[in-house]
Amino acid sequence: MAYGRFFEDFSVGEKIKHWPGRTITETDDTWFSLLCQNDNPLHIDDNYSSKYTQHGQRLTNGTLVFAIAVGQTVRDLSGRAIANLEYEKVTHHAPVFHGDTIYTESEVLETRVTSKGDRGTVLTETVVKNQDGTKVMSFLKRVLVPMKHHETMGEGKLPFD
Repeated sequence: MAYGRFFEDFSVGEKIKHWPGRTITETDDTWFSLLCQNDNPLHIDDNYSSKYTQHGQRLTNGTLVFAIAVGQTVRDLSGRAIANLEYEKVTHHAPVFHGDTIYTESEVLETRVTSKGDRGTVLTETVVKNQDGTKVMSFLKRVLVPMKHHETMGEGKLPFD
């Protein structure tokens, strides 16, 4: 199976279930929080989180959830992208905890051919749910994707085609 899609492979209204899911561990969250210098005790201090927060436990860093969710969509949405143009309206609907598994599904909202005629933009909405089916996040993503006749790598092919 080829990696990624061409512009012509997207259709408005199409729903794409991304696979596999990803279980987020304490280690993932701690390292990510420390790497991005987010030292909020809500993410890295179990004593604080268990005694002084409404959930009684640490929450997974929301930007980690976002990063994993975006990563889950790459194969299906932007594997062939010329550019990721924008992310917007990132919404946190519910908390994610250590040990939760997240799954993503995207819907194609809009496709537009650009003035160059050899590429187009694809707008999707991605919904992230946990293992119980609770919606935990959603966001919009717009990517610039080549058409099948677009000249890349000589013959419009990627090195792994």
